Amino acid sequence: MLNIILLGPPGAGKGTQAARLQANRGMVQLSTGDMLRQAVANGTPVGLKAKAVMEKGELVSDAIVSALIGEHLDGSSQSGAIFDGFPRTKHQAEALEILLAERGRTLDHVIELAVDEEALVTRICGRFTCGRCGAPYHDEFKRPRVENVCDVCGSTDFKRRPDDNEQTVRTRMAEYRAKTAPILPYYDERGLVRRIDGMASVEDVAAQIDAILDGPA
Repeated sequence: MLNIILLGPPGAGKGTQAARLQANRGMVQLSTGDMLRQAVANGTPVGLKAKAVMEKGELVSDAIVSALIGEHLDGSSQSGAIFDGFPRTKHQAEALEILLAERGRTLDHVIELAVDEEALVTRICGRFTCGRCGAPYHDEFKRPRVENVCDVCGSTDFKRRPDDNEQTVRTRMAEYRAKTAPILPYYDERGLVRRIDGMASVEDVAAQIDAILDGPA
């Protein structure tokens, strides 16, 4: 049973790789943001506590987040878990160790998709999709075969995400560095961090991750 933390800024492909690991290995992605929203919507005991805090405009405490993680670990499959958005501090990292130990589990790897900021800006800011079928394109790397005509459905309606702009991307990169900086030294000391080339193709990144997960413990 593998338990990993997958790190990477928005646009690095972390979501794509997490989805692949879920589909191919049966692992469960534990995203604190998604779990909080689900718990609040379902009115669970932890969700009710979180809702009361959020309605006051306050941050959800580590204790509440840890309880949420614990609930989902209890219900997760035996194929392992991918932690997303937790931990973000040394205190949370220590709490995760306790949560796993209580269930006879350990953290196996912390995998960081290393990216080049300038290349990531180019990758994200050039993205656009077909407004009808959602087919993905890029200004530099994948333009439609016929200008302004979707290769898949023939539509001439294309869309760009409003947050796919340089300022937003650089802000996200800064936030990522600020949020991951506290935990990387903690896990580096334990020899758990593996850094891979997040700028490689989706297939190459997947192969790098598989090599880590299938390698010697």
